[in-house]
Amino acid sequence: MIASARGELKLVDGERAVIEVGGLGLEILASSRTLGHLAPHLGEEVSLHTYLNVREDALQLFGFRDLGERTFFLWLTAVSGVGPKVALAVLSGYPVAELELAVARDDVKKFESIPGIGKKLAQRLVVELKDKVGELPPVGAGEAGGTPGAAPGDAFLAARSALQNLGLTLREAEEALRGAPDDAPLEDIVKFALTRKADG
Repeated sequence: MIASARGELKLVDGERAVIEVGGLGLEILASSRTLGHLAPHLGEEVSLHTYLNVREDALQLFGFRDLGERTFFLWLTAVSGVGPKVALAVLSGYPVAELELAVARDDVKKFESIPGIGKKLAQRLVVELKDKVGELPPVGAGEAGGTPGAAPGDAFLAARSALQNLGLTLREAEEALRGAPDDAPLEDIVKFALTRKADG
């Protein structure tokens, strides 16, 4: 198994990077988030955690910015109906910490908002990943760092739905809700988000 790759970054395009290691150019498939992180370092030495996917007709090397992303990728590909390409699409949609939080909150809509993920698959992801929550390497402090209780999670989802009903997209609603107090009443959370949106 190829667990990591370190070398000069030769190329970054829509879905892959090429890293030269020992005179060999390794084609590494990665999420758009990881590729975006790599792009400014073209021509420099970079390092990625990797996973080698062995198929009958090909060997595919997947790259990850950190162990948390690699771990979540493996969890995703263990879910029925999720192949490596779909897993990369999920990782491209949101940061791993937000995806883990979505699972903890039974937030099916979060997964549905990712291109290529339908309602049934989104539901399956939430159900099958539920027992994995909390097993990822620790993330930094902040709102995505913990697993909320049922009440705060419900309030967050209700507030987000209310904001979407007011015309905000899912991403706009979530951005407006960043920093909202978890223990506040729903009405106060929505007011907080609307004020933040207006100020922004």
